[in-house]
Amino acid sequence: MPIAIGADHGGFSLKQDIVARLRAGGREVTDLGAPILDPADDYPDFALAVAREVAEGRAERGVLICGSGVGAAIAANKVKGARASICHDCYSAAQGVEHDDMNILVLGARVIGTELARVLIDAFLQAKFTAESRHQRRLNKVLAAERDA
Repeated sequence: MPIAIGADHGGFSLKQDIVARLRAGGREVTDLGAPILDPADDYPDFALAVAREVAEGRAERGVLICGSGVGAAIAANKVKGARASICHDCYSAAQGVEHDDMNILVLGARVIGTELARVLIDAFLQAKFTAESRHQRRLNKVLAAERDA
């Protein structure tokens, strides 16, 4: 499963750790930046790149990291086909995929630590959309709203 990952300066160090860990575990990772720690970079650049990678099918899932996670989630959700959410607990990281077909996990590097980030990413990547009728019905409503936007 190809994974796209991106982070601004607020999430740069955590991204470096996560990319190395995912690759060491045999995951295919597309690192969409930031390529260097630059305090003047802007989270929308990386959030939109990851969201497009996922929405256009070049990655099955995405991970975004910024200081709080808020800005990256807002930006990513502007891309049709991106379903990004901040998750700082394991239940939400898995349930967001299982019930809502979330395809981008957003983390706040200034909110959580490295160990929790690792656990959340594992939960996110292992989860599968259940496609139960109630979940599919709800997702269809979200997709219809996206089409009408």
